[in-house]
Amino acid sequence: MRISTNQLYDQNIRAIMDNQSGLADTQQQLSTGKKINRPSDDPVGTAKVLRMTEELASLEQYQRNTDLVTGSLEQQETILRNITDSVNRARVLTIQAGDGLLSDADRKALASEIGQIKDEVFDLMNSQNAEGDYYFSGYQSESQPFVLNAGGTGNAYTYQGDSGSNEVQLSNSVKVRSSASGQSVFEDVAARRNFTITGNAGITVDEALVAGQGDFDTFYKNNYDPLTAANNDYRITITAPNQVQIQNLGTGSVVATKDFTSGEPFSFAGIDFNLQGGTGNTLDFQLDAPQKKNIATTLYDLQQVLNNDQVGDAAYREALSDALVGIDNGLEKIAFETSSIGARLNVAQSVYETNLDLEVSTKEARSAIQDVDYAEASAEFAKQEAALTAALTTFPRISNLSLFNYIS
Repeated sequence: MRISTNQLYDQNIRAIMDNQSGLADTQQQLSTGKKINRPSDDPVGTAKVLRMTEELASLEQYQRNTDLVTGSLEQQETILRNITDSVNRARVLTIQAGDGLLSDADRKALASEIGQIKDEVFDLMNSQNAEGDYYFSGYQSESQPFVLNAGGTGNAYTYQGDSGSNEVQLSNSVKVRSSASGQSVFEDVAARRNFTITGNAGITVDEALVAGQGDFDTFYKNNYDPLTAANNDYRITITAPNQVQIQNLGTGSVVATKDFTSGEPFSFAGIDFNLQGGTGNTLDFQLDAPQKKNIATTLYDLQQVLNNDQVGDAAYREALSDALVGIDNGLEKIAFETSSIGARLNVAQSVYETNLDLEVSTKEARSAIQDVDYAEASAEFAKQEAALTAALTTFPRISNLSLFNYIS
């Protein structure tokens, strides 16, 4: 078989170029530290590296989300604990205000401190983050959640946010609530349940107030009808000089019969009555509709009562009872949210650690596919360099193997 001069040259040049190309690829791997520098180097490996790179980018974003939500939740927890401490102080003062030996000056001193606590609580309820967004406005984070009611009717402080709450993605399958609506934490606080006298015929009322709040609340829960208002109306009838009968006017049923002496107290469902009247006389009362009152308004109303020299003894005691129930219910709501924040912080910490583990394992897997083994690549580079040197050295000698070089 004859090999032409062109074939000889082409074959040797091709060998030299292949060696140069291989040497250049190995040199690039050593310089970049990557054995996949182009998709053509390893199409399957390139696809895996791209997926892992995307996963690492997601994990990095999740870690940033976790850092942000953790800082926000810790700040909210601090705010709620400060409110709790202040309101607990207000509770102590409310109990102190029930001391019958206090003078008007003493009550005004208590009112002054209650006012300071009210202002502090109001300010904390309107807390903002570093970007100026309000924590407790729901989705309306740019609007102040609680404002003083200039109209003078209803609650002293009104809520102008919404009931929304934001969530932050911490992993592919885990979301954590990053904020709470002031509606649920501060606004939707049940006020003290009570009743109202609506009419009487021949009966003089010396006293009619809720003395056993627990018993009254139980009766209220079992009997209040939110659909039929008439079923919340009751009538006390003196059926005999020593007996009264309590009847539900809506259903017509007799709910209780009590021993009675005119001018002496008796109790029904936690309500203390002291009535004067004779046989056939009646007194009508109704269960008040449930109401909600935020903690700032509760403190405001308490301050007003303590500052009022003209308030009667019964009204004063009722106001203190209203304040205590409102404070306790408000503290219960705040405690529930504080507990929820603690649980969410635990979840965020756990997910953060899991994401760190996933990040490490994903980086290791990606490195195994795309990162170069320097020892192996260095040996391959030396081998390719030797092959290229040999090709460059032998080609000139082979190219001189021609009869023309020996014809003289």
